[in-house]
Amino acid sequence: MASTFNTLLDKLHLNSKDDEGPPAKEPTEEELKELQDKYTKAGQEQVFTFYNELSTAEKAGLFERLKSFDPKYINEITEKALHPPSNSKEGQETILEPLPDTATASILDSKDEDIQAWYTSGLELVSKGQVAVVLMAGGQGTRLGSSDPKGCFNIGLPSQKSLFQIQAERIWKVQQLAEKESGKKDIAIPWYVMTSGPTRRSTERFFEEHKYFGLNKDNVSIFEQGVLPCISNEGKILLESKAKVAVAPDGNGGIYQALLTSNVRTDMRKRGIQHIHAYCVDNCLVRVADPVFTGFAASKDVDIATKVVRKRNAKESVGLIVQKNGKPDVVEYSEIDNATAEAKDSNKPDLLKFRAANIVNHYYSFRFLETIEDWVHKLPHHVARKKIPYIDIEEGETIKPEKPNGIKLEQFVFDVFPLTSLEKFACMEVKREDEFSPLKNAKGTGEDDPDTSKQDILNQGRRWVQNVGGIVESETAPEETGVEISPLVSYGGEGLEFLQTRTIKAPAVIEKED
Repeated sequence: MASTFNTLLDKLHLNSKDDEGPPAKEPTEEELKELQDKYTKAGQEQVFTFYNELSTAEKAGLFERLKSFDPKYINEITEKALHPPSNSKEGQETILEPLPDTATASILDSKDEDIQAWYTSGLELVSKGQVAVVLMAGGQGTRLGSSDPKGCFNIGLPSQKSLFQIQAERIWKVQQLAEKESGKKDIAIPWYVMTSGPTRRSTERFFEEHKYFGLNKDNVSIFEQGVLPCISNEGKILLESKAKVAVAPDGNGGIYQALLTSNVRTDMRKRGIQHIHAYCVDNCLVRVADPVFTGFAASKDVDIATKVVRKRNAKESVGLIVQKNGKPDVVEYSEIDNATAEAKDSNKPDLLKFRAANIVNHYYSFRFLETIEDWVHKLPHHVARKKIPYIDIEEGETIKPEKPNGIKLEQFVFDVFPLTSLEKFACMEVKREDEFSPLKNAKGTGEDDPDTSKQDILNQGRRWVQNVGGIVESETAPEETGVEISPLVSYGGEGLEFLQTRTIKAPAVIEKED
């Protein structure tokens, strides 16, 4: 079944093909004609324009890439993305409501005993070897002025740690906490790192050079999401060069197919994984494999759970987790009117009615991931209009457009939410200052940039020190009172009693108990 479905994925969407490996053979005349006929029938024959000019290796590479796509399917998803079908019946109004109270919890106002119960339960599941983590790390740090994978980025902490290292150390710490709680040894949380074509090799090298940041490399799997061809404004598949199709990663929603084509799901099954935490690499505060979140979702017996933060104000441009026509969903800021954005909660008039801001931080039950084949084909594709360098078919020259000349097709990880019943969906509100600080912009932007990421970690460390009775003083400017506390010392502020009588001279880094 699995091999059959993987073959189907190869035909429809694709496995991303590595550029490295043994040289491919030039196709036979019969193989070439069969593929050319397929593309001609779909009106995409232009991809073979320069085929006869290519070297043997180039012919083989182009053939293999084109063989991995079904041009008829590409045409279909392009048409659907450009002209999406209406999900509501003619004249039917879209009804938005917050998720029901039965599906939600908030760290901001939950009872301490409930949070502790979820934490203890989550650590127990870790100790049983039932928890895994999937990291979505396909993005490059282009906006940050770097061509490296975003996870390699150093946000300027006193320790100079990269995002990958910070997150790896949090996994290590949860393993240690579970060992301490259970008395077991060698507890492992498998870490599955999803990359894209441009980031895979660099990510693998970075992990190897840093010896997997102290984790057992047998428990770290680096895999690759799929790609889709870039399409011109006229609906034609673009060539990047005479020998290469212009392609782009298929969005973070490609995670579901990638779990299959990479055999990650098979590995999870062999390990007995039941609970999966999935998140994006650019959040420096993410609580990886969070026992509280895992315990909460498991206690609800849901298939999908998501973390949210409280929307700052009605104007903040964030996606919101809502109930849309009776189904869990995400609506973007641009999709709601001012009245909806500004509506107040009737039970808590000082709060917005719609305030659950999406931070791409999700839980999945393994039983749900076992059903991917049943629904993956239902997920929509979305259009991103981009400036895409391409080869002019008439002149054979590379064109670098000054305005968007085509589209990239992508899927969103949350597109699966409406396929889940409300009874199997849950949402946990967490504190923004403790769990969400995305890295999106270049240094100096002043919002979601390396400086804000660094400061959010340092501010959190200062709060943790002060919470146990420690004192933080600045050696320089009064506002520089940040403390970096290594995840190897504390995951979420626990275990810092040794600091309760200490005075910390900030900025400072605490790497061990002493």
